[in-house]
Amino acid sequence: MDLQTLLLKATTLTTEQLEVVLTNTSQAKVNTVGEALANKNFTSADEVVAELCKELAIDFLREIPFNDISTDLVRDIPINYSKTQGLLPFKEDQESVTVLTSNPLNFKALDDLRVLFGKKIKPLVVTAPKLTDAINRVYEKSTSNLQGLDDIEEDDVDLDDPIIDLLEAGEDDAPVIRLVNSLMFRAVKEKASDIHVEPYEKDLVVRFRIDGLLYDIFKPPKRLQNAITSRIKVMANLNIAEKRLPQDGRIPLKLGGKDIDIRLSCVPTVFGERLVMRLQESSSTVKELNQIGFAEDTVAQMSELLERSYGIILVTGPTGSGKSTTLYACVTKLNKPDVNILTVEDPVEKRISGVGQVPVNAKIGLTFAAGLRSFLRQDPDIIMVGEIRDLETAELAINASLTGHLVLSTIHANDATGAFPRLIDIGAEPFLIATSILGVLAQRLVRILCPHCKAPYTPTPFELTSLDLTPELIKGTNICKPVGCNHCNQKGYVGRTLIAELLIVNDEIRSSVMQRKDGNTIKRLAVAQGMRTFREHGISKVLQGITTVEEVLTNTQIDV
Repeated sequence: MDLQTLLLKATTLTTEQLEVVLTNTSQAKVNTVGEALANKNFTSADEVVAELCKELAIDFLREIPFNDISTDLVRDIPINYSKTQGLLPFKEDQESVTVLTSNPLNFKALDDLRVLFGKKIKPLVVTAPKLTDAINRVYEKSTSNLQGLDDIEEDDVDLDDPIIDLLEAGEDDAPVIRLVNSLMFRAVKEKASDIHVEPYEKDLVVRFRIDGLLYDIFKPPKRLQNAITSRIKVMANLNIAEKRLPQDGRIPLKLGGKDIDIRLSCVPTVFGERLVMRLQESSSTVKELNQIGFAEDTVAQMSELLERSYGIILVTGPTGSGKSTTLYACVTKLNKPDVNILTVEDPVEKRISGVGQVPVNAKIGLTFAAGLRSFLRQDPDIIMVGEIRDLETAELAINASLTGHLVLSTIHANDATGAFPRLIDIGAEPFLIATSILGVLAQRLVRILCPHCKAPYTPTPFELTSLDLTPELIKGTNICKPVGCNHCNQKGYVGRTLIAELLIVNDEIRSSVMQRKDGNTIKRLAVAQGMRTFREHGISKVLQGITTVEEVLTNTQIDV
């Protein structure tokens, strides 16, 4: 890619403006700025624009501190104007206003801002993609895009206009529609897993769950509570007149070419309906076992279990711990032309070619048990059951495994050994449990340190003692702590990874299960035989600088 093409993509300069800039004489030894730049090797657009600004004696900013930009500066500037002109007010002092721009030659727009603020304008050049990102973040944070919401009534909102693509929403849409669209757009952009709309006595609170933690986003006017709730329920094809009973729905969205599936749950409270939306990208891409975060020995052991022709493999963990992701990785590994794989799920989250996937529909009696019962007449080799919730499903899964089928499923338990007492508590016979289960994989999620800002860290003596470590053991390791930067939105973390423990059922453990021994006794036996616990896997990721001591201590318990 030539220099001019790279600059056109990294800035909003026109071709004519760029030609003028590049032909300006800047040094005695070089005829033009273009020749000066052409003599250098650049690896990124930032480097090109930075060097261009240096040649022209213009200030350049590599990273934009979004949180430092006051929303008051953009209050009187429409977002469309800011985007089309490539301008964003950055800082203000008594005499001047510093403005971020990707086109310092846009003199007319800069002059408009000089008139608006009544002060001298100082342009500060940034690349076009980063400026667009900054504009989106600042205007999302700003309350200026909510102006006028206090003046509208619920009757003014058109609730019958379904949204298919969020990016197609325009200025003609009702304010509440734009507000709801903006919420969903921001949630997807910030990789939130859930959106909470929570009504209270005097206000309405919107919160996002990002990497497992809830963050307050903003508080819409309380008077718009019914309009916002109704708009979201219409998008999910729910009955907006029914406000006394819980309802569940689904909102399919398209955003930037990606299909986003939102599961909506409405629950009536004393102050109105409380909404929780679970966001998930509908993608045919399924990660493999070695891409999720498992240790190499765990992947090898799981691969051996998946080669068995019959038996049950269970995955346990709390809600939102990635159990479905692990099951999909297992199914993908097993998916071959010579085997028949059937799944019953609630709901079907990812579609896998070559696999028969059945969605649960309790309204018509299609439960996990009903689906599993019908599967046995479909000549399957491998069966995946979304979750074992009751005795009927458990017994059918056990019978399927004993009649020559490999069964994959999940069950709610705190750790790997907790799956056995949980099944016994449901009502399954210990003898059948012990003879059918091949292994139990338990997993949790911990946050990943931001690679751009994490800093080396020496744990305190208390932290070392809590993790059963010594100063000698951590020498030469890469223990880090979170700091916070623009890449992670000042959180210090970006994304999450797995910590896991895999229990392989052998004769000794099988005997303990049949004797109805408690989970702690079985766990001590498994650890003595070499099982890696949650905490041990977490400690290894702390020593590698992937996560923090705090995350491991929060998500694991002391091993018995």
